[in-house]
Amino acid sequence: MNADDLSEARKHRIGEEEVRRMNINILVDTGSFLLAINENIQSQLQIPFMEKRTLQLANGHIDEYDIVSPVELRFKNRRVICSAVVLTGDTEPLLGVLPLEEMDVLIHPTRQELIVNPEHPYRSVLKLK
Repeated sequence: MNADDLSEARKHRIGEEEVRRMNINILVDTGSFLLAINENIQSQLQIPFMEKRTLQLANGHIDEYDIVSPVELRFKNRRVICSAVVLTGDTEPLLGVLPLEEMDVLIHPTRQELIVNPEHPYRSVLKLK
């Protein structure tokens, strides 16, 4: 979801129906740090460009990639606003460890699915010392 659009809708500058959003299936990838979307998703959501970064992919390929932000992700009763790397074409989107941590979700190993942390089923908890 385009988080800038959400902000504009909250301020009543655009209608809720104008918020650019889409439902996607995304591969959870604990070898990746960031959210990675593809050019097709970026084209539909029109998330603002922030910068270019040189990154190395799992296959060893090093190149410069666009970073866009803000993206809002939602999963069950969790949400996170984060940046995303834009991969070429229709490359499979990836959900890296930073947004996973912020949403306080876990990978259930036997079911091979993402779940809300059972220790914090209703909301993420930040413990300060």
